[in-house]
Amino acid sequence: MRPRIGWYVHHHGRGHVTRLLAIVPHLDADVVCFSSLPHPDGLPPHCTWVRLDRDDEVPEGGPLPDESDPTADGLLHWAPLGHVGHRARLVTIAETLARRRIDTMVVDVSAEVVLLARLLGVATVVMAQPGRRDDTPHTLAFRAASRIIAPWPAGMLDLDHLRAVQDKVVHTGGISRFEGRDRPRPDGGRSGVLLLGGAGGTAVSVEAIEAAAQASGRRWASLGAGAGSVWADDPWDALCRAEVVVSWAGQNAVADLAAVGAKAVVLPQERPFEEQVTTALALQRAGLAIVPDGWPDPAEWPGLLDRAATLEPDWDRWQVVGAARRAAGVIEAVAADAPPGGDR
Repeated sequence: MRPRIGWYVHHHGRGHVTRLLAIVPHLDADVVCFSSLPHPDGLPPHCTWVRLDRDDEVPEGGPLPDESDPTADGLLHWAPLGHVGHRARLVTIAETLARRRIDTMVVDVSAEVVLLARLLGVATVVMAQPGRRDDTPHTLAFRAASRIIAPWPAGMLDLDHLRAVQDKVVHTGGISRFEGRDRPRPDGGRSGVLLLGGAGGTAVSVEAIEAAAQASGRRWASLGAGAGSVWADDPWDALCRAEVVVSWAGQNAVADLAAVGAKAVVLPQERPFEEQVTTALALQRAGLAIVPDGWPDPAEWPGLLDRAATLEPDWDRWQVVGAARRAAGVIEAVAADAPPGGDR
């Protein structure tokens, strides 16, 4: 019987929804997606999208969310008291899990949604993230999970918080939407620098990016950061044509670098729990990218890019090939082992 899977997609940045779109084509299941984000383009027909209320906006006449004990004295990450949107989104998830008879819930990411699903008797698959995540909410979520997907290769990131639940962890390798994509025909080889920004924000100023480009002695193009930058939903061609890619250290960005075999300068951005710093240091140890200590001064860029251009990174070590399918296999296995959600 065809399983029914729920999938919670966090609304910060675009990485969580991008990962969903990479994995769900490999799922032989009906998938109900929950998110505050709008319905994304490219969602397969076996998936439906349930739009959730926001839980981080100031309610009319109410207190600011971060002033209403949102952590429950450190037990949770985000559950603001008296917030109508927060209450409504959890009610929507609970009602849909019950009405649609969901077998398994994938959570990417929210400790509160993991606990809600488990309290409702739904098996959960948690998407892990790098960084220091040994706080109480993460510990509760990892212990409540049936399986934990770590979307990077085993042995690359040694994380204490996953060692404690290692019997549940499956390392899939880096999950990239570009896995198996044909490259554009070469037209003179790779050239120039591509700055690949993300949607999660950056502390690097437009002025700093412009100064780096001017000092580098190379042609620069920017996607998602810098003056004159545009957002590209599909930067594959630009990645393939760049001699060097300058990128943040988000999980999807790194997997995309691996998929294209990029020579890269990776600059981790400030994120909760030191997520990008942890990832970038792992890349540096593995010799997969140049990782400066902060945004370099303009005079440093020519030598930095020269070093990156001479790299011969063995991106096969990031195990992108088959990673999305392996993740789908973990989810389907949990759904197959879970007691049925109810009468079909």
